[in-house]
Amino acid sequence: MELLIDNRQDRIKIKEGFVELLENAVKACLVYENWDEDYEVSLSLVDNNEIKELNKTYRGKDSATDVLSFPLVEENDVIIEEKLLGDIVISVEKAEEQAKEYNHSFEREIGFLVVHSMFHLMGYDHDTEEATKEMRKKEEDVLQSVNLMRK
Repeated sequence: MELLIDNRQDRIKIKEGFVELLENAVKACLVYENWDEDYEVSLSLVDNNEIKELNKTYRGKDSATDVLSFPLVEENDVIIEEKLLGDIVISVEKAEEQAKEYNHSFEREIGFLVVHSMFHLMGYDHDTEEATKEMRKKEEDVLQSVNLMRK
């Protein structure tokens, strides 16, 4: 498993050990779903301005959001030579705001956003109540496995 991180923001300092935490979260999602562990995932850390522009361009929504996922694997796509799973873009500003709002750590919030996006990259969605419950259960199971529970 390879996690390529592009930190394109300078508002929030990324602490020591943060990359390892995110790599563990990505790997835990793959293991949880019994996927091969040799996928490549791209993670971009951006500010609210950049994610707002991306959200407008790709979703037609003129507002900052916390995370965007861009899957490269189609559902039931078995033959993938390069094993590129997709791209995740996270607004660290929005993550920091949400961590304060939900009264948990910044690391837990970023971890949640990465795990949430990983399940999107693997074909899950939260477009129905049943799908939302399934996705939330998977997210909480993985977050618990990497010690990022709600406090």
